[in-house]
Amino acid sequence: MGIFNNFSFIFLVIFLSLSANADVQRHRFVIQATKVKRLCKTHNTITVNGMFPGPTLEIKNGDTLEVQVVNKGRYNVTIHWHGVRQMRTGWADGPEFVTQCPIRPGGSYTYRFTVQGQEGTLWWHAHSSWLRATVYGALIIRPREGKSYPFPKPKRETPIILGEWWDANPIDVVREATRTGAAPNVSDAYTINAQPGDLYKCSSKETTVVPIDSGETNLLRVINAALNQPLFFKVANHKLTVVGADASYTKPFTTSVLMLGPGQTTDVLIRGDQPSSRYYMAARAYQSAQNAPFDNTTTTAILEYKSASCAAKKCNAPTPIMPSLPAYNDTNTVTTFSQSFRSLEKAEVPTDIDESLFFTIGLGLNKCPSNFRKRRCQGPNGTRFTASMNNVSFVLPRNFSLLQAHQQGIPGVFTTDFPANPPLKFDYTGNVSRSLFQPVPGTKLYKLKYGSRVQIVLQDTSIVTPENHPIHLHGYDFYIIAQGFGNFDPKKDTSKFNLVDPPLRNTVGVPVNGWAVIRFVADNPGVWIMHCHLDVHINWGLAMAFLVENGGGELQTIQPPPPDLPIC
Repeated sequence: MGIFNNFSFIFLVIFLSLSANADVQRHRFVIQATKVKRLCKTHNTITVNGMFPGPTLEIKNGDTLEVQVVNKGRYNVTIHWHGVRQMRTGWADGPEFVTQCPIRPGGSYTYRFTVQGQEGTLWWHAHSSWLRATVYGALIIRPREGKSYPFPKPKRETPIILGEWWDANPIDVVREATRTGAAPNVSDAYTINAQPGDLYKCSSKETTVVPIDSGETNLLRVINAALNQPLFFKVANHKLTVVGADASYTKPFTTSVLMLGPGQTTDVLIRGDQPSSRYYMAARAYQSAQNAPFDNTTTTAILEYKSASCAAKKCNAPTPIMPSLPAYNDTNTVTTFSQSFRSLEKAEVPTDIDESLFFTIGLGLNKCPSNFRKRRCQGPNGTRFTASMNNVSFVLPRNFSLLQAHQQGIPGVFTTDFPANPPLKFDYTGNVSRSLFQPVPGTKLYKLKYGSRVQIVLQDTSIVTPENHPIHLHGYDFYIIAQGFGNFDPKKDTSKFNLVDPPLRNTVGVPVNGWAVIRFVADNPGVWIMHCHLDVHINWGLAMAFLVENGGGELQTIQPPPPDLPIC
């Protein structure tokens, strides 16, 4: 009994000391239309607190966030805290009609959650239609008080948020695509911290400038917030040392170029070791889908050495030096980069697997419904674009959220028969029969017992076109234990599994015409969507959701819904 009391006392001391250093951070996000001028034109753009990009939130590991979102805009909205584990707080995760009904115009909702065991860079964004084209911002998680980074403390830190800009209302762009069944118009510019940069019309005066001093080491927190495009990122004449990704530390490695899929973050150290001058940071598309239209423009910011600055004195600043970026379709560079990631410490990878799943992912084409006019079927050969996992094209409910339907036992909203394997085996990356181009629509979930150890093989397909798909799982981080090209072969490809120090991520780029294998433990009860982070693909149905059951006791049970949860 005495030993038990000692243990209880020690646990209480540890708990209290951790709690003492944790803060509750409160913020108010007002969703509103704001006049934003880009590319010579002014748009009524949906923003947060009139800011574009939105506010950067800075917290410590262990802190609790309370963010009241007030919708003064004209569209439904939700906010997703991308990469936050949301342990037992699924009601705060944010995807529309998955964990909550949207916040209607005039309504409000307070997201409450604690960030535990994560450090580095995440971000937040709207998860409703295409509002995340402009509604996004950085979420920086620093170590607890008294703790430090596992690398030398940088002199300064700068979020670098890569985005995509339409010279139009993004909501109109996606609505037009939904009406016609065709692919949506590509963006007109990419941005760095919401500015297109020198190479675009009417943009050079507002180009983002990032300061650096000779001899100092700075931390760049790079986030790809673009809607539909993986992006290469490079700084002229400077090497980048990768030290983290998706709020997990990595073994440091040095590279001259980054590639981030939408949703991914990468923390890099940059050293002021070049002659004092001005250097372009530049980002442009990695385009893996053949013959698909894409925005082939380049966004820039300027890395400016202090002594090269003209802010305090009148002078002719030197023209920045431009980096040479990889070719748009340079998959070799992408592969080299993505295979360089390793966890900083030995990883706790689940080895005995309870659920071994195989998910095909890809596009599709629906035949034109007989009651549709031709102008509503402007996909290839008079079809409508679609997308699927395991031949199921995911359909979101409209009257309830999935989590609400699960918690309240509301029948008829979803089924739990999402297939663990594709219904038909075929040559996934070869010439696919046209009979496989049309998936079946459905709201199908896959049920996981609490604590089950899960492995998923994510297999790209060449239906319509193969493509690099950034797949994001809500509510979890996962280990990427292998990636490769062609069809996954369990007989030979399991030898490539890294079970020692694989990277821990929340978004994985499934290689074009290839596969990725991920593992995680289902220790967070709730309903969690897994989807392609190219927003055009989630609109078409490239998604599914896991229903993770409660375990035993309060700490393994999802919290009750908050009283202000929006109703449909």
